[in-house]
Amino acid sequence: PLLFIQLNQLISTPAGLQWREMARWIKFEEKVEDGGERWSAPHVPVLSLHSLLQLRTCLQKGTMLLDLDATSFKDIIDKVLSGQSEAAEVQPALRERLAALLLLQPQHQPTKSLLQLLAELGLSPCRGMAAQSWAGSSYCILNAQPRHPEYPAAASLSFQLRNRFRKKVPPGAEAAHVAVGEVEFLEKPFTAFIRLRRGVSLGSLAEVSLPSRFLFILLGPPKVKAYHEVGRAMATLLTDELFQRVARQAEHREDLMAGIEAFLDELIVLPPGKWDPSARIPPPSHLPSPRRRTAVDPLEPHSNGDMTAAGDRASPGHSCSGEELERTGRLFGGLLRDIRRKAPWYGSDFSDALHPQCLSAVLYIYLATATNAITFGGMLGDATANMQGVLESFLGTAFAGFIFCLFSGQPLTILSSTGPVLVFERLLFSFSQDHSLDYLEFRLWIGLWVAFLGVVLVATEASHLVRYFTRFTEEGFCALISLIFIYDSLKKMLSLADAFPINWQYRLDNVTSYTCTCNLSSPGRQGRCWAGPKVSMCDPSSLPTLSLQPPATPAGLSRTQCLDQGGHLLGTSCQYVPDVTLISFLLFGATFLFCIALKRFRSSRYFPVGVRKLVSDFAVILAILASCTVDAVLGLETPKLLVPSELKPTNPARGWIVFPFGANPWWVCLVSTVPAVLVTILIFMDQQITAVILNRREYKLQKGAGFHLDLLCVSLLMVVTSVTGLPWYVSATVISLAHMESLRKESATSAPGEQPQFLGIREQRLTGLAVFILMGVSVFMAPVLKHIPMPVLYGVFLHMGVTALNSIQLMDRVRLLLMPAKHQPDLAYLRHVPLRRVHIFTIIQLLCLALLWVLKSTVAAIVFPVMLLALVGIRKGLERIFSPHDLSWLDGPLP
Repeated sequence: PLLFIQLNQLISTPAGLQWREMARWIKFEEKVEDGGERWSAPHVPVLSLHSLLQLRTCLQKGTMLLDLDATSFKDIIDKVLSGQSEAAEVQPALRERLAALLLLQPQHQPTKSLLQLLAELGLSPCRGMAAQSWAGSSYCILNAQPRHPEYPAAASLSFQLRNRFRKKVPPGAEAAHVAVGEVEFLEKPFTAFIRLRRGVSLGSLAEVSLPSRFLFILLGPPKVKAYHEVGRAMATLLTDELFQRVARQAEHREDLMAGIEAFLDELIVLPPGKWDPSARIPPPSHLPSPRRRTAVDPLEPHSNGDMTAAGDRASPGHSCSGEELERTGRLFGGLLRDIRRKAPWYGSDFSDALHPQCLSAVLYIYLATATNAITFGGMLGDATANMQGVLESFLGTAFAGFIFCLFSGQPLTILSSTGPVLVFERLLFSFSQDHSLDYLEFRLWIGLWVAFLGVVLVATEASHLVRYFTRFTEEGFCALISLIFIYDSLKKMLSLADAFPINWQYRLDNVTSYTCTCNLSSPGRQGRCWAGPKVSMCDPSSLPTLSLQPPATPAGLSRTQCLDQGGHLLGTSCQYVPDVTLISFLLFGATFLFCIALKRFRSSRYFPVGVRKLVSDFAVILAILASCTVDAVLGLETPKLLVPSELKPTNPARGWIVFPFGANPWWVCLVSTVPAVLVTILIFMDQQITAVILNRREYKLQKGAGFHLDLLCVSLLMVVTSVTGLPWYVSATVISLAHMESLRKESATSAPGEQPQFLGIREQRLTGLAVFILMGVSVFMAPVLKHIPMPVLYGVFLHMGVTALNSIQLMDRVRLLLMPAKHQPDLAYLRHVPLRRVHIFTIIQLLCLALLWVLKSTVAAIVFPVMLLALVGIRKGLERIFSPHDLSWLDGPLP
């Protein structure tokens, strides 16, 4: 368990000697600032070498009691004073004075909240107290009277209960007390180190109520001035996990001294005059684990001082090198093992979702999935003459996603239409049109063959090939999908300029000359003209005012009424629309920036940690609400989220069931095996690469993966979606990563200066099920969803793409290409791989990414699945260019 360490120092005041809290530690040091009214920021403790050597001498010569049985502080002091060696024994006349001094009630430094500080602004700092002078500054004496610790004052105990610092102490922590000071009646230093056999509550000796385990006492004559620094050295030693382990297990004094020697062996000395000793070193974002400190010798010639090298090297692209990808040698052996592995967790997959964070994840991923369904549904409609449209996209996403989340091995995966599948659908429709084939029937046979081949892959345990997907392959695919998200969001925004043209020619000074009239003239009705409500019929001398609102009187017709009655618009302002494009781009950018800023709010300095965490969890939802509010206040007709409100096929020429025979020749069912092989490769690569990314070691998943079970679910869903003419679905990399990120768990309690620890992902099925249930009922929520502007959802799209892109190491190495060497971050692989080799590896990855993008965007897209598979071969070829040592740092070993 962690130790809370408090340093009390004996201070001389006009009222007499008094113990006063001067510093405290959990992971880092906090000092009471001069003036005694506030705590310093947590910082790395800086010690002098002389204080450590003095501490070693004190422990060698002083009293040491290990595994002491005691029930109170008085009992401890009595046993310490009676258990001294003859050389260090205190004279009997001084024992009582020393015991009375040690039993004085200490004065703690309170940790005040912002509201308490604001409430005290109008009060005198020493109202109702005697102002005393100490160390050249004024402070107030609280509870200065000596009190017996066996009968602690009610004020001291209530202070412990009210102390806000208790929230920062991790559960199960114990206390250690360090007491130092100058005493005139002692002629030589009195030192004692005590370890209690079991944790004992010592009343209000510490500012927080914890069981105490260690005590260190150092009192001596005033001529020695280093007591405070020796006490800091002792406290710092106890914060060190390796020394603390030694202190808990030591049986003799020699064991403790060996622990100090080991600490001194790791000590790093800064030369005087090369740094400012008064500067406080802020806590680092990451600390090496004790295991790494013991595994790596800092004096090894080739270690470069890299204390984290042992842990950073072993970071392959996936963590599934265990039983999940081992072949059993039996048909469906891997599938059965997946089912046995996931079955015990099935109940907890629902109970683990009972957390407010899951509500935020449901709303976030629902809006992201709905936007994706509308975007890809619209693209599918354009590519297939509405044989598959937005409604089919919504229904297919709801059905396929719900079934997958209910039965899959990794329910955090989100199924959706993806860019590579869309490319294939476009090519398939064009081929069907060119050869006079029925598109849906041809697609049905391809889907049936893909499902059959998928089941064959599951039966033969082909998922073990996932072991060949290293970081090189994963990052190439993830970067491609992320760039598709970014590109599509920007493309959709730029297309608004066509639907809502920017009024480049509009001039405010010419507003009186702008007109727009409705011409309903016909052979039987010549000269009949209608204009705005302020314009008389066919009066050429009057110019109508520009009005964007529907006419309020029967004398005028609106634009829609005019066109419905067969008229046409005449005038210079008929094509005028407000600058919807401008406000749409503002909403788009604002949503993206809000998402980023609110996500980072968790690490902000403002507001309590509970507020910061809540805002960060609901960051995307808050960003969408803020942008929707701005849009509603402005009232401009920005493009809105339009969800189909009727359950009927987008193209009236098709039905809900596709029949396998009748429209195409009989041989189509055989010819379709050729494109089915390509689709199978695409589905397998897309599904399994996404699964590998989601099951990385750094996500700390506890319930295991299900590669075979996931592939089986996707294959069987191909049958249903092909028969009903719905889009094909596969794991959506970017949305699935966003789902994972929205369910991150972090430690609720963190020591001052310590970053919250990432605990893993909230693994459950309920968020995915809720998302796809909402997708299914979206048809009935159209009146509510129509108030959400599409630019806002495109901003969320951009945020997801950028977040996914920044999560891969490739982006770090791309930045290195543009960064001078002296400004490059201290990355682990830069310490062990020459920079030129790092750049060559990065450029090869970028060339592969560019080739994938070109293949996806041209007529050569039919070979795109083969190129995905070729990435594994390219990675194998890199072994001829790079050494195994370089690849172990930049990528990971192949099996």
